[in-house]
Amino acid sequence: MSTAIILPEERRTAVSIAPAQADSSILAVISRVAADPNCDTEKMERLLIMHERMQAKAAEQAFNAAMAQMQCEIPTVYEGAVNLHTKNSYATLDDINHTLKPIMRRHGFAVTFKVDQAAAGINVTGILMHSAGHREQTTMFLPLDKGPGRNDVQAVGSSTTYGKRYVMCALLNITTGEVRDDDGAGATNDGNLREQVVIDILERVSEAKDKDELSEVWKAAVSVLRAAGDTAGYERVKAVVAAKGKEVEVTA
Repeated sequence: MSTAIILPEERRTAVSIAPAQADSSILAVISRVAADPNCDTEKMERLLIMHERMQAKAAEQAFNAAMAQMQCEIPTVYEGAVNLHTKNSYATLDDINHTLKPIMRRHGFAVTFKVDQAAAGINVTGILMHSAGHREQTTMFLPLDKGPGRNDVQAVGSSTTYGKRYVMCALLNITTGEVRDDDGAGATNDGNLREQVVIDILERVSEAKDKDELSEVWKAAVSVLRAAGDTAGYERVKAVVAAKGKEVEVTA
């Protein structure tokens, strides 16, 4: 007695075709039942429910397979902005989108958000969709970010941006850091990435309205630039802060 040998490629093809064949057979049965003048309505409904379940299962399997492949390509997103409160760098929503969107597109994914008002804050829901039809979502509650100088509308906008960033990281298992881990591909752009941090700090320096705000920016800048080992950036920011300090004293 001989056993046919199925090559790995043929096995993968057979597995991928099986759901489609099963789906077609169910549709054929539904078509025959629908064409019968004595069609049993309850039987038709059960067949349609079965068909929908099979489609949903196939879509979920495609989602999981694509997600597993995509996870292998997602790098650490570089932290190119500075948080004045924590004195740490962080990755902005724009940084995350710029890094992730091309990878998501290759694997058939897209993400959208829904924002709902809640008591003393908002709920931000992230919905991760796949081209096969399956989707998954997660929701995060955030209080209104009523920072110094923010009106109510700006507080909602700030919380919404924070929510989108955190929810997207949760949905896609995104990590952020001061150094990229994309197999050295980001090493050649290290200077550009550090420059992004310096530019963000200089913008905050220029926006400082008084000595207290300028002091907060400077403290955060020292913490971030020293941690990154950016001596040139440190000296550059130090000079601009000194000039801004004189300007603030004159206008005070």
